[in-house]
Amino acid sequence: MSLLAAVETDRLVGRLNPVAKLLAALVVSLVLLLSIDAVSAGVALALELMLLPWAGLSARQLLRRTAPLWIAAPTSVLVTALYGRDEGAVLLQVWWISVTDGSLALALAIGLRILAVGVPGIVLLATTDPTDLADGLAQVLHLPARFVLGGLAGLRLAGLFADDWRQLALARRARGVADGRGPVAAARRFGGQAFSLLVLSVRRGSKLATAMEAKGFGSDAERTWARPSRLAGRDLVLVAIGVLIAAAAVAAAVVAGTWEFVVA
Repeated sequence: MSLLAAVETDRLVGRLNPVAKLLAALVVSLVLLLSIDAVSAGVALALELMLLPWAGLSARQLLRRTAPLWIAAPTSVLVTALYGRDEGAVLLQVWWISVTDGSLALALAIGLRILAVGVPGIVLLATTDPTDLADGLAQVLHLPARFVLGGLAGLRLAGLFADDWRQLALARRARGVADGRGPVAAARRFGGQAFSLLVLSVRRGSKLATAMEAKGFGSDAERTWARPSRLAGRDLVLVAIGVLIAAAAVAAAVVAGTWEFVVA
Protein backbone atom coordinates (compact mmCIF):
# COMPACT_ATOMS: atom_id res chain seq x y z
CA MET A 1 0.00 0.00 0.00
CA SER A 2 1.23 3.47 -0.84
CA LEU A 3 2.35 5.67 2.00
CA LEU A 4 0.07 8.36 0.58
CA ALA A 5 -3.05 6.20 0.93
CA ALA A 6 -5.38 7.06 3.79
CA VAL A 7 -5.59 4.65 6.71
CA GLU A 8 -9.12 3.48 7.46
CA THR A 9 -9.81 4.05 11.13
CA ASP A 10 -12.85 4.34 13.37
CA ARG A 11 -11.05 6.53 15.87
CA LEU A 12 -12.24 10.07 16.51
CA VAL A 13 -9.61 11.80 14.36
CA GLY A 14 -10.57 9.70 11.35
CA ARG A 15 -14.18 10.94 11.54
CA LEU A 16 -13.31 14.63 11.76
CA ASN A 17 -13.64 17.04 8.87
CA PRO A 18 -10.38 17.22 6.86
CA VAL A 19 -10.52 21.03 6.86
CA ALA A 20 -10.48 21.06 10.66
CA LYS A 21 -7.44 18.76 10.64
CA LEU A 22 -5.72 21.02 8.14
CA LEU A 23 -6.45 24.16 10.14
CA ALA A 24 -5.25 22.59 13.42
CA ALA A 25 -1.98 21.46 11.82
CA LEU A 26 -1.45 24.85 10.16
CA VAL A 27 -1.96 26.76 13.41
CA VAL A 28 0.67 24.72 15.23
CA SER A 29 3.09 24.78 12.30
CA LEU A 30 2.88 28.52 11.65
CA VAL A 31 3.43 29.38 15.31
CA LEU A 32 6.43 27.06 15.60
CA LEU A 33 7.96 28.64 12.50
CA LEU A 34 8.05 32.00 14.26
CA SER A 35 10.82 30.96 16.64
CA ILE A 36 13.72 28.53 16.68
CA ASP A 37 13.97 27.36 20.28
CA ALA A 38 13.90 23.95 21.89
CA VAL A 39 11.31 24.82 24.55
CA SER A 40 8.40 25.75 22.27
CA ALA A 41 9.09 22.90 19.87
CA GLY A 42 9.58 20.41 22.71
CA VAL A 43 6.35 21.39 24.47
CA ALA A 44 4.37 21.23 21.22
CA LEU A 45 5.85 17.84 20.33
CA ALA A 46 5.10 16.43 23.80
CA LEU A 47 1.47 17.55 23.60
CA GLU A 48 1.13 16.14 20.08
CA LEU A 49 2.47 12.77 21.17
CA MET A 50 -0.09 12.67 23.96
CA LEU A 51 -2.86 12.93 21.35
CA LEU A 52 -1.53 10.18 19.07
CA PRO A 53 -3.64 7.37 20.64
CA TRP A 54 -6.75 9.09 19.23
CA ALA A 55 -5.33 9.07 15.68
CA GLY A 56 -6.03 5.37 15.11
CA LEU A 57 -2.58 4.53 13.73
CA SER A 58 -0.72 1.46 14.87
CA ALA A 59 2.93 1.71 15.88
CA ARG A 60 4.01 0.17 12.59
CA GLN A 61 1.86 2.52 10.53
CA LEU A 62 3.12 5.50 12.51
CA LEU A 63 6.76 4.56 11.98
CA ARG A 64 6.26 3.99 8.25
CA ARG A 65 4.43 7.26 7.76
CA THR A 66 6.87 9.35 9.76
CA ALA A 67 10.02 7.63 8.43
CA PRO A 68 11.10 10.72 6.42
CA LEU A 69 11.03 12.77 9.62
CA TRP A 70 13.29 10.34 11.45
CA ILE A 71 15.79 10.77 8.62
CA ALA A 72 15.45 14.53 8.18
CA ALA A 73 15.54 15.47 11.87
CA PRO A 74 18.80 13.65 12.86
CA THR A 75 20.46 14.80 9.63
CA SER A 76 19.53 18.41 10.33
CA VAL A 77 20.72 18.10 13.92
CA LEU A 78 24.10 16.73 12.82
CA VAL A 79 24.67 19.31 10.08
CA THR A 80 23.61 22.22 12.31
CA ALA A 81 25.78 21.03 15.19
CA LEU A 82 28.84 20.83 12.95
CA TYR A 83 28.30 23.91 10.79
CA GLY A 84 25.86 26.06 12.78
CA ARG A 85 26.57 29.43 14.33
CA ASP A 86 29.41 29.42 16.84
CA GLU A 87 28.38 30.78 20.22
CA GLY A 88 29.58 30.00 23.70
CA ALA A 89 32.24 27.50 24.69
CA VAL A 90 33.92 25.44 21.99
CA LEU A 91 33.33 21.74 22.64
CA LEU A 92 35.02 20.31 19.54
CA GLN A 93 37.35 21.81 16.94
CA VAL A 94 38.56 19.80 13.94
CA TRP A 95 39.95 21.91 11.08
CA TRP A 96 37.07 24.17 9.96
CA ILE A 97 34.47 22.12 11.83
CA SER A 98 33.57 23.39 15.27
CA VAL A 99 30.90 22.38 17.78
CA THR A 100 29.91 24.94 20.39
CA ASP A 101 27.20 25.38 22.99
CA GLY A 102 25.30 27.64 20.61
CA SER A 103 25.45 25.24 17.66
CA LEU A 104 24.25 22.35 19.84
CA ALA A 105 21.34 24.41 21.18
CA LEU A 106 20.40 25.47 17.66
CA ALA A 107 20.67 21.88 16.39
CA LEU A 108 18.38 20.61 19.16
CA ALA A 109 15.83 23.33 18.46
CA ILE A 110 15.79 22.62 14.72
CA GLY A 111 15.45 18.87 15.22
CA LEU A 112 12.55 19.26 17.63
CA ARG A 113 10.88 21.80 15.37
CA ILE A 114 11.04 19.46 12.38
CA LEU A 115 9.32 16.73 14.41
CA ALA A 116 6.78 19.08 15.98
CA VAL A 117 5.78 20.50 12.60
CA GLY A 118 5.94 17.25 10.65
CA VAL A 119 4.25 14.74 12.99
CA PRO A 120 0.78 16.34 13.14
CA GLY A 121 0.73 17.02 9.41
CA ILE A 122 1.68 13.47 8.47
CA VAL A 123 -0.65 11.87 11.02
CA LEU A 124 -3.63 13.99 10.00
CA LEU A 125 -2.94 13.36 6.31
CA ALA A 126 -2.71 9.62 6.96
CA THR A 127 -6.24 9.61 8.41
CA THR A 128 -7.76 11.76 5.65
CA ASP A 129 -9.19 10.53 2.37
CA PRO A 130 -8.14 12.85 -0.49
CA THR A 131 -11.71 13.02 -1.83
CA ASP A 132 -13.01 14.11 1.58
CA LEU A 133 -10.28 16.75 1.72
CA ALA A 134 -11.25 18.05 -1.72
CA ASP A 135 -14.91 18.22 -0.67
CA GLY A 136 -13.94 20.23 2.39
CA LEU A 137 -11.66 22.63 0.52
CA ALA A 138 -14.37 23.38 -2.02
CA GLN A 139 -17.41 23.54 0.26
CA VAL A 140 -15.99 24.85 3.54
CA LEU A 141 -13.12 27.05 2.38
CA HIS A 142 -14.75 27.79 -1.00
CA LEU A 143 -11.56 27.35 -3.01
CA PRO A 144 -11.86 27.32 -6.81
CA ALA A 145 -13.20 24.00 -8.10
CA ARG A 146 -10.55 23.74 -10.82
CA PHE A 147 -7.76 24.12 -8.28
CA VAL A 148 -9.33 21.60 -5.91
CA LEU A 149 -10.05 18.96 -8.54
CA GLY A 150 -6.63 19.37 -10.11
CA GLY A 151 -4.99 18.94 -6.72
CA LEU A 152 -7.11 15.86 -6.02
CA ALA A 153 -6.13 14.28 -9.33
CA GLY A 154 -2.46 15.01 -8.69
CA LEU A 155 -2.61 13.55 -5.20
CA ARG A 156 -4.26 10.40 -6.52
CA LEU A 157 -1.56 9.99 -9.17
CA ALA A 158 1.26 10.63 -6.70
CA GLY A 159 0.46 7.30 -5.07
CA LEU A 160 1.46 5.55 -8.31
CA PHE A 161 5.05 6.80 -8.20
CA ALA A 162 6.32 3.89 -6.13
CA ASP A 163 4.73 1.32 -8.45
CA ASP A 164 6.04 3.14 -11.54
CA TRP A 165 9.54 3.24 -10.07
CA ARG A 166 9.46 -0.48 -9.35
CA GLN A 167 8.14 -1.34 -12.82
CA LEU A 168 10.78 0.85 -14.47
CA ALA A 169 13.53 -0.86 -12.48
CA LEU A 170 12.29 -4.30 -13.54
CA ALA A 171 11.97 -3.27 -17.19
CA ARG A 172 15.44 -1.74 -17.30
CA ARG A 173 16.91 -4.81 -15.62
CA ALA A 174 15.21 -7.09 -18.17
CA ARG A 175 16.74 -5.08 -21.01
CA GLY A 176 20.18 -5.11 -19.40
CA VAL A 177 20.21 -1.35 -18.83
CA ALA A 178 20.71 -1.83 -15.10
CA ASP A 179 24.00 -3.70 -15.49
CA GLY A 180 27.13 -2.38 -13.87
CA ARG A 181 28.43 -2.02 -10.34
CA GLY A 182 29.96 0.74 -8.33
CA PRO A 183 28.85 4.23 -7.32
CA VAL A 184 29.24 5.69 -10.83
CA ALA A 185 27.05 3.01 -12.37
CA ALA A 186 24.52 3.39 -9.57
CA ALA A 187 24.36 7.16 -10.07
CA ARG A 188 23.96 6.75 -13.84
CA ARG A 189 21.26 4.12 -13.31
CA PHE A 190 19.38 6.33 -10.85
CA GLY A 191 19.56 9.35 -13.15
CA GLY A 192 18.26 7.43 -16.14
CA GLN A 193 15.45 5.85 -14.19
CA ALA A 194 14.46 9.17 -12.63
CA PHE A 195 14.30 10.79 -16.07
CA SER A 196 12.14 7.93 -17.33
CA LEU A 197 9.80 8.41 -14.38
CA LEU A 198 9.60 12.14 -15.13
CA VAL A 199 8.68 11.50 -18.77
CA LEU A 200 6.08 8.92 -17.76
CA SER A 201 4.55 11.29 -15.20
CA VAL A 202 4.35 14.19 -17.66
CA ARG A 203 2.67 12.02 -20.27
CA ARG A 204 0.17 10.62 -17.76
CA GLY A 205 -0.58 14.09 -16.41
CA SER A 206 -1.19 15.44 -19.91
CA LYS A 207 -3.60 12.62 -20.73
CA LEU A 208 -5.43 13.11 -17.44
CA ALA A 209 -5.71 16.89 -17.97
CA THR A 210 -7.14 16.34 -21.47
CA ALA A 211 -9.63 13.78 -20.17
CA MET A 212 -10.74 16.07 -17.33
CA GLU A 213 -11.23 19.00 -19.69
CA ALA A 214 -13.24 16.78 -22.05
CA LYS A 215 -15.51 15.79 -19.17
CA GLY A 216 -16.14 19.40 -18.15
CA PHE A 217 -13.96 19.58 -15.04
CA GLY A 218 -12.42 22.82 -16.31
CA SER A 219 -15.73 24.63 -16.65
CA ASP A 220 -16.28 27.90 -14.80
CA ALA A 221 -19.93 27.02 -14.12
CA GLU A 222 -20.93 26.52 -10.51
CA ARG A 223 -20.43 22.91 -9.50
CA THR A 224 -22.51 20.61 -7.34
CA TRP A 225 -20.95 18.11 -4.94
CA ALA A 226 -22.14 14.58 -4.31
CA ARG A 227 -21.18 14.58 -0.62
CA PRO A 228 -21.80 17.57 1.65
CA SER A 229 -18.94 18.75 3.86
CA ARG A 230 -19.69 20.83 6.95
CA LEU A 231 -17.85 21.73 10.13
CA ALA A 232 -19.40 20.27 13.27
CA GLY A 233 -18.79 21.04 16.92
CA ARG A 234 -16.15 18.34 17.32
CA ASP A 235 -14.26 19.83 14.37
CA LEU A 236 -14.12 23.20 16.08
CA VAL A 237 -12.85 21.43 19.21
CA LEU A 238 -9.93 20.03 17.21
CA VAL A 239 -9.07 23.50 15.89
CA ALA A 240 -9.27 24.84 19.45
CA ILE A 241 -6.90 22.08 20.60
CA GLY A 242 -4.43 23.16 17.90
CA VAL A 243 -4.66 26.75 19.12
CA LEU A 244 -4.13 25.65 22.72
CA ILE A 245 -1.05 23.60 21.78
CA ALA A 246 0.42 26.57 19.93
CA ALA A 247 -0.38 28.93 22.82
CA ALA A 248 1.12 26.54 25.40
CA ALA A 249 4.31 26.22 23.34
CA VAL A 250 4.71 29.98 23.03
CA ALA A 251 3.90 30.59 26.70
CA ALA A 252 6.43 27.99 27.85
CA ALA A 253 9.14 29.50 25.66
CA VAL A 254 8.39 33.03 26.86
CA VAL A 255 8.47 31.96 30.51
CA ALA A 256 11.74 30.09 29.95
CA GLY A 257 13.19 33.11 28.16
CA THR A 258 14.07 31.15 25.00
CA TRP A 259 11.49 32.65 22.64
CA GLU A 260 13.26 34.39 19.80
CA PHE A 261 10.96 35.78 17.12
CA VAL A 262 12.26 35.02 13.65
CA VAL A 263 10.78 34.47 10.23
CA ALA A 264 12.24 31.11 9.12
